[in-house]
Amino acid sequence: MLLDRIALILMIVGALNWGGIGLFQFDAVAWLFGGQGAAISRIIYTLVALAGVWSISLLFREPQRASE
Repeated sequence: MLLDRIALILMIVGALNWGGIGLFQFDAVAWLFGGQGAAISRIIYTLVALAGVWSISLLFREPQRASE
C-alpha cells in the first residue's frame, strides 16, 4: 500500500535524523530548513510523528501474500 511506503520513508528519515542527533548532536532537518522552530521543520517533524502513529497499525494487520 502506498501510504505504508510513505510512512516507512518518513520513519527512516526520522530515524536517521535522531541518529544524527544522538551521535553527533546534529539535527539535519533543522539544518536544512532553518532551525527547529521553522514552519517547514515543524511540518516535517509532525509528518514523521504521524508516520510513526500510522505504522502502529502494521503490528495488528494480517500479513499479505505476494501475488503469484
